[in-house]
Amino acid sequence: MQVLLAFIVVIPLVGAVAALLPAPPGLKGKDPDQAVLRHGVTVTGAILVAAIVLAAGFDHDHPSKMQATTDISWIPALDVRIHLGIDGISLPLLVLTALLTFLCALYSYFKMPEGPSPKAFVALLLVLESGTLATFAVLDLLLFFLAFEMVLIPMYFLIARWGGAKKQAAAWKFILYTLLGSVVMLLGLLLIGLKSGTFDMVALATDNGRGLTSSVQVIAVLAIGIGLAVKTPMWPLHSWLPDAHTAAPTVGSVLLAGVLLKMGTYGFVRILLPITPDGMHTFAPYLAAFAVVGIIYGSLACLALVRPGSKGDLKRLIAYSSVGHMGFVLLGIASMTPTGVNGALFANIAHGLITGLLFFLVGAVKDRYGTADLDTLSGATGAALYGRAPRLGGLLAFAAVASLGLPGLAGFWGEMLTLFGSFDPADGLSRPAFLTFMSIAAVGTLLTAAYMLMVVRRVCMGEKREEPQLADVQTYEFAAWTPLVALTVLAGLWPAVLLGLTDPAVQKLLAGGKS
Repeated sequence: MQVLLAFIVVIPLVGAVAALLPAPPGLKGKDPDQAVLRHGVTVTGAILVAAIVLAAGFDHDHPSKMQATTDISWIPALDVRIHLGIDGISLPLLVLTALLTFLCALYSYFKMPEGPSPKAFVALLLVLESGTLATFAVLDLLLFFLAFEMVLIPMYFLIARWGGAKKQAAAWKFILYTLLGSVVMLLGLLLIGLKSGTFDMVALATDNGRGLTSSVQVIAVLAIGIGLAVKTPMWPLHSWLPDAHTAAPTVGSVLLAGVLLKMGTYGFVRILLPITPDGMHTFAPYLAAFAVVGIIYGSLACLALVRPGSKGDLKRLIAYSSVGHMGFVLLGIASMTPTGVNGALFANIAHGLITGLLFFLVGAVKDRYGTADLDTLSGATGAALYGRAPRLGGLLAFAAVASLGLPGLAGFWGEMLTLFGSFDPADGLSRPAFLTFMSIAAVGTLLTAAYMLMVVRRVCMGEKREEPQLADVQTYEFAAWTPLVALTVLAGLWPAVLLGLTDPAVQKLLAGGKS
């Protein structure tokens, strides 16, 4: 288990280096570009298999215990350690990352985005995977920061080199926002480490803030929270997201929504809740307020984009929907209750599955129609996707109703649990304020249903025109999308699979390291 976790984090980097080297004669094949894309599928597939084996070998009877741990001294003067480990909170995110990266590599093998050589594309994809996996596996504050920053450069180049219109501006906006937020976050992490005498996240969580004064905790939460909020993204620090998603290639959008956004909310749960509880208690009402504003703002932006005549971009609409969905995650965290935090973690995984699927589907629609502009797609009566590519239309409708939180699918449980957490927040938090936040968020669920059903109406329905049939779902698309559909249904019908992992770990986290 110990070796397996280290393998999962390190091998993508080895694979990235190998992708840039000349292929051995026996592996070149007739097409070197396809050979390097096949290399990407092989490496990400091996990582996914290793992650599944790790999950199978995980002690499910003790999910609150750190498992598969590696703890090696790295910088003794600062007590910085190469400390890896997983528990019930990080394991689902680790598996989700491995799955989505493999599906993106598989999809790219058959549908490589337009741009430079596939060698650089595969190498960047693997570096991105390594940084994301490391973020969820490391247990040292400085290592967390390094892994957190490691993903920025590959995502910048994926947008800037393989993106669509206005890709350079979108890529610069993405990296400037996230880098500025990260500088402030680093100051907060250093403050905690220097004041407490250690950067070890397990020791700090067990101490539960007792070694830090209230003023230090408040400053640390403000600094670290800003960096995490940019990556989440929380309103009003979200404005880089719609541009990045609109310009990014399909697989870039899938990884950005499905994996990178989870790094911010994971930091809130792993670092701020257990290490700085007093500071989080001070800022929880403000975090909840920003969260519900984001829920309403994201929904209203989507309603404006889906309105006929608005020239709304379908990828941009899904990006704004992410602002609303991540608002529910932040609301659950702000409640500081086991119910709310479990709901936030569940909503994280559900959003990764559903929005990852949505971006795959929207990318497929754009490839077939040549545009993601809703007015161009739908014309006067609708795009009639049900009639022209019925399987694609059915999958898009499924993803839309999953995104709006239909009971029986994964999106329902996270939103419901975060609302329950807000109904009865942690001791010391204003219940009337959180009841208000809960009511506003509940209105957001109605607005989400409204714009998602309008998307289905305009894209899937409509009069069948005298236009040629579109290519329906291809075999490789079925292969890339079926796991996301199956897991969305499984998590919706059997939520105990995920909650059984997260709940004991969350209970221990909020209790100051005590089971």
